[in-house]
Amino acid sequence: MTTRPARERIRVLLGAGLVAGILVLPLVLLLPRPEPPRDNPRRILPKRLPHTDHRALLPGPYPEGPSVTRACLECHEEAGWEVMRTAHWRWEGEPVRLPGRADPVRIGKKTAINNFCIGVQSNWPSCTSCHAGYGWEDETFDFTNVENVDCLVCHDRSGVYVKGESGHPAPGVDLVEAAGSVGSPTRENCGGCHFRGGGGDAVKHGDLDKSLRNPRERIDVHMGRHEMVCVDCHQTKNHVIAGRSISVSADKANRLLCIDCHAIEPHRDERLNAHTAAVACQTCHIPFVAIREATKVHWDWSAAGLDLEDDPRTYLKKKGRFVYEQLLIPEYVWFNGTADHYLMGDRIDTAGVTPLNAPRGSPRDPYSAIWPFKVHTGRQIYDREHLHLLVPKTAGEDGYWEIFDWDRAARLGSEKTGLAYSGSYGFARTDMYWPLTHMVAPKENSLQCGDCHAPGGRLDWAALGYPGDPIHWGGRTGLRAAGPPWEEESR
Repeated sequence: MTTRPARERIRVLLGAGLVAGILVLPLVLLLPRPEPPRDNPRRILPKRLPHTDHRALLPGPYPEGPSVTRACLECHEEAGWEVMRTAHWRWEGEPVRLPGRADPVRIGKKTAINNFCIGVQSNWPSCTSCHAGYGWEDETFDFTNVENVDCLVCHDRSGVYVKGESGHPAPGVDLVEAAGSVGSPTRENCGGCHFRGGGGDAVKHGDLDKSLRNPRERIDVHMGRHEMVCVDCHQTKNHVIAGRSISVSADKANRLLCIDCHAIEPHRDERLNAHTAAVACQTCHIPFVAIREATKVHWDWSAAGLDLEDDPRTYLKKKGRFVYEQLLIPEYVWFNGTADHYLMGDRIDTAGVTPLNAPRGSPRDPYSAIWPFKVHTGRQIYDREHLHLLVPKTAGEDGYWEIFDWDRAARLGSEKTGLAYSGSYGFARTDMYWPLTHMVAPKENSLQCGDCHAPGGRLDWAALGYPGDPIHWGGRTGLRAAGPPWEEESR
């Protein structure tokens, strides 16, 4: 039996506890919540190996490129064979299935058509100056000869190494100096081809150009502020370089994502984290591309051959008319990491636009997100009777750049591609999509809410499948049950 003094003590304790609760609870509710785990991508970055001075190991002399490769293989016995198993060497990927096609297909630079320099076949010596090998002059190139592998294109650190036609070292290159300098790839090694794809600096990608050699952080925060190099993200194992471009691929194999290094919910604001299910990181964090160097957004081959004054930014007799833009605002579409592809021989839409690598995705696809793209528009040669795009011979003997004869160029190109040519040609509109993932801005310069959600903002909600701004209509998950007017199939 509880005594009276004991009951009094219990009442006092309960009262004190109630008073303490009344006083403390509001303070607890008002105190800032614990921060979520800090986004720490540096823990993922590879440790850079110390540089090995190769000058004494590779003294030369080296009369030509393959002699350097033979010297490299004396120590790195497997390296050449590893390179030969990669898409950088083969210029084509593994067979993949595409919607509407009965059999798997291989896609790559070797066989793809683009709306820049159009195609490799019949134009090998010019195009293969960026191949990671030596001597690809025509269709007889030996892809099984390990001595044809070019080690220097990725590992030269002298700054003197330059490739010429068919991938051979350019005349006058000091191969002894280049070989002695080799080390881990630099931005310039990667940029030697990827900055200058399509015939010049900044032409193709929009987010890759010579400004990334040594950029300020306003151009790219990863390379500027944090001094990262390409292979920090494009990590490589057995010479297979991580990364994927839908210009020459269609599937998700070997794809890189921001969340490979960053947290899935990296923001302290839950409203921002809620966007990551439907909006790619790049959409907000790459507000502009072509920041310092203008990029090509239109190429009209039909205007080539005229005796007008040449200007590399507007017109060249060899190539036609161009449009370049600086501080390019991306276009935004749903993207799930895969793409449709125009394949040689496919019929084109002569009345409209033929997309060469349309991104696949839709609001109904849970793996899709709204991504930023550079869209390059073109007018390129096609066969009026067979209604397919042609690959003209542009470079070399009797090529268009030599004699300015489209009929002759089309005939010579078709002999190599096997495409039928009726003798009647025209020019058709094509579009090519380039997903943007470089030139990431400092976070303080990323897009803000009003850039997309204010009237006249960047995003065309109707084109993306929304009935209106999701702020008012809700996101795709909430609207799906109510039957919003989404596209029924992925693009």
